[in-house]
Amino acid sequence: MIIELPATTTGAIAKRLVESRKDGGVVTLARVMTLVIDATDADAEQAIATANVASREHPCRIIVIAPGTSEEARLDAEIRVGGDAGASEVVVLRPSGAQIGHDDTLVTPLLLPDAPIVVWWPAAVPADIGSCSLGRMAQRRITDTKGEADPVGTLLSLGTTYRPGDTDLAWTRLTRWRALLAVALEQVADPVVTRARIHGDTNSPSILLLGAWLKRALGCEVEAAYDDSVAALQSIVLETPSGAIEIARPDGHNATIRQPGQPDHVIALPARSLEEALAEELRRLDSDEVYGEALASFTADTVVPL
Repeated sequence: MIIELPATTTGAIAKRLVESRKDGGVVTLARVMTLVIDATDADAEQAIATANVASREHPCRIIVIAPGTSEEARLDAEIRVGGDAGASEVVVLRPSGAQIGHDDTLVTPLLLPDAPIVVWWPAAVPADIGSCSLGRMAQRRITDTKGEADPVGTLLSLGTTYRPGDTDLAWTRLTRWRALLAVALEQVADPVVTRARIHGDTNSPSILLLGAWLKRALGCEVEAAYDDSVAALQSIVLETPSGAIEIARPDGHNATIRQPGQPDHVIALPARSLEEALAEELRRLDSDEVYGEALASFTADTVVPL
């Protein structure tokens, strides 16, 4: 159900939320967090759909800020509950005119009491996510640098302004790759890595973050081969004195693991959807220290393009 609230106030929205709770039963007491989505320069409906899927694992109140188009100072809103809100309740705020730019003032009256606050920027990564109005109120701040035109510059900026609680979905998409590499390396007689070679999509922040992590953790040189015809990470090769360790996923679904002195292994490694990546980040409210270390060690020449 979608409840339209044109030319409204945050007080009226909060009141209508209470009424919808009474109408639908006290289901909102099970909400575990407030997820705030800054949909500036993003597809708000796609962001809502993604959050709705993730909310089935993490019931929450979702507050979406999607700037309106009116020239007058007004706030239009809608409340989505039931089938239109997954396992959550969704409040969409569309400020116009002078109402734009006061995100914290709009969001604060609608936050769940005594619940963690997570902010997600599906696009348009702010210059300093921790000091902006929404970032200051959040325990966790989630960006997605995948669509950034200048991933190198964006990662350098995120590294300069990093605060505990920051993370990026380009890093989240690497979780299983990093786990497989760690396990494979433990099984090599001489685990010293002299060089890492990565192959994947052009302008991939995931490749840049992976390279920074490998260089920091293993102290090796990192080379990357970019391919305009692919849409995700394709393969990683670690060169060791015992031989090469390779994880290759050319079809985007199944990966072949090759290790010195062992037969090849094929495992399922599907490319992670946006919903899966967001759900993973909502599972944890502590700081991702490994991401912070990788981001801090990233430089413009961390990964050498081939």
